[in-house]
Amino acid sequence: MPLAFSASQALQLSVKQHADQLPAYLDDEERLIGALLDPSQLEKLGEGRYRYTVTRLQVFQLQIQPVVELVARRHANRIELEAVDCELEGLGIVDDFQLSLESWLEANDQGVHGEAALAVSVSQPSLLKLIPVKMLEATGRSLLAGILLGIKTRVQQQLLDDFEAWCLAPVGR
Repeated sequence: MPLAFSASQALQLSVKQHADQLPAYLDDEERLIGALLDPSQLEKLGEGRYRYTVTRLQVFQLQIQPVVELVARRHANRIELEAVDCELEGLGIVDDFQLSLESWLEANDQGVHGEAALAVSVSQPSLLKLIPVKMLEATGRSLLAGILLGIKTRVQQQLLDDFEAWCLAPVGR
């Protein structure tokens, strides 16, 4: 029986200055992705495609490091990020590991709002067979919620700073 857990996080950022420029900023995909995620863990694979190496995580006695392939899709006043592939380093061979991530940011008159939903399904590693499934799932939900909260905190701090810097940059961007 696979373990399954999920978490989601909403975001609402007020922007008081230059709010009219938010749609153009959201359209600057590469810069925006670099502001949302840690650029030192991010690799551009091609147009709208990125590889993101998540910070190494400790789960009980296991150390794991997800490496996620992301696709960015731009729409008017909006950008969406979706995980299309994920490798899990640290658990050995796990045949049925699945990760899904769907997130979006959208500009409106007040600023930026968005949401991220993260879910994982994986078989119980043999190292953790003695730990009750409910405890593993609760730990998994907490871990995913922590990842999303970390990203939200980074976005709240970094995105507004980067947006202000972008607004002050030369017009030729």
